[in-house]
Amino acid sequence: MNLQQTNNAIMLPTNENAAVYCQGTINIKASSETVWNMLTDINNWSKWMSSVSRSKINGALMPDTSFDWKAGGSKIHSILHTVMPFSNLGWTGKVYGIYAVHNWNFKEVDGITTVTVSESMEGWLTKVFKRSLNKVVDKDMQQSLEELKAACEKVS
Repeated sequence: MNLQQTNNAIMLPTNENAAVYCQGTINIKASSETVWNMLTDINNWSKWMSSVSRSKINGALMPDTSFDWKAGGSKIHSILHTVMPFSNLGWTGKVYGIYAVHNWNFKEVDGITTVTVSESMEGWLTKVFKRSLNKVVDKDMQQSLEELKAACEKVS
Protein backbone atom coordinates (compact mmCIF):
# COMPACT_ATOMS: atom_id res chain seq x y z
CA MET A 1 0.00 0.00 0.00
CA ASN A 2 1.48 3.33 -1.05
CA LEU A 3 0.98 6.06 1.58
CA GLN A 4 2.03 9.65 1.27
CA GLN A 5 2.90 12.03 4.09
CA THR A 6 0.65 15.12 4.30
CA ASN A 7 0.95 17.76 7.04
CA ASN A 8 2.21 15.22 9.61
CA ALA A 9 -0.65 12.83 8.77
CA ILE A 10 -0.73 9.84 6.48
CA MET A 11 -3.04 10.04 3.51
CA LEU A 12 -3.91 7.09 1.30
CA PRO A 13 -3.66 8.38 -2.27
CA THR A 14 -6.06 7.55 -5.07
CA ASN A 15 -4.62 5.46 -7.89
CA GLU A 16 -4.50 7.55 -11.07
CA ASN A 17 -3.72 4.37 -13.04
CA ALA A 18 -6.78 2.45 -11.80
CA ALA A 19 -9.38 1.29 -14.31
CA VAL A 20 -11.76 3.86 -12.83
CA TYR A 21 -10.29 7.23 -11.82
CA CYS A 22 -12.01 10.60 -11.64
CA GLN A 23 -11.11 13.98 -10.22
CA GLY A 24 -13.02 17.24 -9.90
CA THR A 25 -12.56 20.73 -8.48
CA ILE A 26 -14.92 23.51 -7.50
CA ASN A 27 -14.63 26.92 -5.80
CA ILE A 28 -17.05 27.54 -2.95
CA LYS A 29 -17.79 30.98 -1.48
CA ALA A 30 -17.48 29.71 2.09
CA SER A 31 -14.76 29.09 4.65
CA SER A 32 -12.94 25.79 4.74
CA GLU A 33 -14.52 25.31 8.18
CA THR A 34 -18.02 25.55 6.66
CA VAL A 35 -17.11 23.09 3.89
CA TRP A 36 -15.48 20.75 6.39
CA ASN A 37 -18.48 20.83 8.72
CA MET A 38 -20.88 20.06 5.87
CA LEU A 39 -18.83 17.18 4.47
CA THR A 40 -17.96 15.60 7.82
CA ASP A 41 -21.57 15.59 9.03
CA ILE A 42 -21.86 12.13 7.51
CA ASN A 43 -25.17 11.32 9.22
CA ASN A 44 -26.80 14.19 7.31
CA TRP A 45 -25.39 13.68 3.81
CA SER A 46 -28.83 12.82 2.46
CA LYS A 47 -30.00 16.36 3.31
CA TRP A 48 -27.79 17.89 0.62
CA MET A 49 -26.37 15.04 -1.49
CA SER A 50 -29.14 13.69 -3.75
CA SER A 51 -27.35 10.43 -4.58
CA VAL A 52 -27.23 9.42 -0.89
CA SER A 53 -30.41 8.02 0.65
CA ARG A 54 -28.91 7.28 4.06
CA SER A 55 -25.60 7.44 5.90
CA LYS A 56 -24.42 6.69 9.42
CA ILE A 57 -21.00 7.05 11.00
CA ASN A 58 -20.14 4.29 13.46
CA GLY A 59 -18.14 6.29 16.00
CA ALA A 60 -16.06 9.43 16.23
CA LEU A 61 -14.76 11.30 13.18
CA MET A 62 -11.25 9.85 13.14
CA PRO A 63 -9.12 7.47 11.06
CA ASP A 64 -10.26 3.82 11.17
CA THR A 65 -13.86 4.77 12.00
CA SER A 66 -16.33 3.13 9.65
CA PHE A 67 -19.53 4.46 8.18
CA ASP A 68 -22.31 2.84 6.22
CA TRP A 69 -24.26 4.55 3.49
CA LYS A 70 -26.49 3.93 0.57
CA ALA A 71 -25.82 5.73 -2.68
CA GLY A 72 -27.35 5.03 -6.06
CA GLY A 73 -29.06 1.96 -4.68
CA SER A 74 -25.81 0.38 -3.43
CA LYS A 75 -25.05 -0.25 0.24
CA ILE A 76 -21.47 0.80 0.91
CA HIS A 77 -19.26 0.16 3.95
CA SER A 78 -16.44 2.70 4.19
CA ILE A 79 -13.57 3.35 6.56
CA LEU A 80 -12.03 6.78 7.13
CA HIS A 81 -8.29 6.85 6.46
CA THR A 82 -7.60 10.59 6.67
CA VAL A 83 -9.21 13.18 8.94
CA MET A 84 -7.33 16.48 8.89
CA PRO A 85 -9.71 19.28 9.94
CA PHE A 86 -10.34 21.94 7.30
CA SER A 87 -7.93 20.42 4.76
CA ASN A 88 -8.28 16.67 4.02
CA LEU A 89 -10.87 13.93 4.38
CA GLY A 90 -10.55 10.49 2.87
CA TRP A 91 -11.99 7.00 3.03
CA THR A 92 -11.94 3.61 1.44
CA GLY A 93 -14.97 1.57 0.51
CA LYS A 94 -15.85 -1.81 -0.86
CA VAL A 95 -18.96 -2.88 -2.76
CA TYR A 96 -19.53 -5.73 -5.25
CA GLY A 97 -15.82 -6.61 -5.21
CA ILE A 98 -14.84 -3.06 -6.13
CA TYR A 99 -12.31 -1.35 -3.85
CA ALA A 100 -12.45 2.45 -3.86
CA VAL A 101 -10.30 5.24 -2.43
CA HIS A 102 -12.03 8.63 -2.14
CA ASN A 103 -10.23 11.84 -1.08
CA TRP A 104 -11.40 15.40 -0.50
CA ASN A 105 -8.94 18.31 -0.21
CA PHE A 106 -9.75 21.89 0.79
CA LYS A 107 -7.76 25.09 0.45
CA GLU A 108 -9.19 28.44 1.50
CA VAL A 109 -7.94 31.77 0.14
CA ASP A 110 -9.77 35.03 0.92
CA GLY A 111 -13.02 33.33 1.95
CA ILE A 112 -13.19 31.05 -1.09
CA THR A 113 -12.48 27.37 -0.58
CA THR A 114 -11.20 25.32 -3.49
CA VAL A 115 -12.38 21.74 -3.10
CA THR A 116 -10.69 18.97 -5.04
CA VAL A 117 -12.06 15.44 -4.91
CA SER A 118 -10.59 12.30 -6.43
CA GLU A 119 -11.66 8.69 -6.51
CA SER A 120 -10.10 5.52 -7.83
CA MET A 121 -11.74 2.12 -8.11
CA GLU A 122 -10.10 -1.24 -8.61
CA GLY A 123 -11.35 -4.80 -8.98
CA TRP A 124 -12.35 -7.12 -11.79
CA LEU A 125 -15.72 -5.38 -12.35
CA THR A 126 -13.96 -2.05 -12.91
CA LYS A 127 -12.03 -3.62 -15.77
CA VAL A 128 -15.16 -5.11 -17.34
CA PHE A 129 -17.21 -1.90 -17.02
CA LYS A 130 -14.36 0.63 -17.22
CA ARG A 131 -15.97 3.02 -19.72
CA SER A 132 -19.46 3.14 -18.17
CA LEU A 133 -18.16 3.31 -14.57
CA ASN A 134 -15.85 6.21 -15.41
CA LYS A 135 -18.81 8.11 -16.92
CA VAL A 136 -21.08 7.40 -13.93
CA VAL A 137 -18.44 8.24 -11.31
CA ASP A 138 -17.47 11.45 -13.10
CA LYS A 139 -21.11 12.56 -13.39
CA ASP A 140 -21.84 11.73 -9.73
CA MET A 141 -18.67 13.49 -8.60
CA GLN A 142 -19.55 16.69 -10.46
CA GLN A 143 -23.08 16.56 -9.06
CA SER A 144 -21.77 16.07 -5.51
CA LEU A 145 -19.41 19.03 -5.90
CA GLU A 146 -22.26 21.25 -7.14
CA GLU A 147 -24.52 20.10 -4.30
CA LEU A 148 -21.76 20.68 -1.72
CA LYS A 149 -21.26 24.20 -3.13
CA ALA A 150 -24.97 25.00 -2.97
CA ALA A 151 -25.31 23.66 0.59
CA CYS A 152 -22.24 25.51 1.89
CA GLU A 153 -23.08 28.81 0.21
CA LYS A 154 -26.62 28.59 1.60
CA VAL A 155 -25.36 28.47 5.21
CA SER A 156 -22.53 30.99 4.75
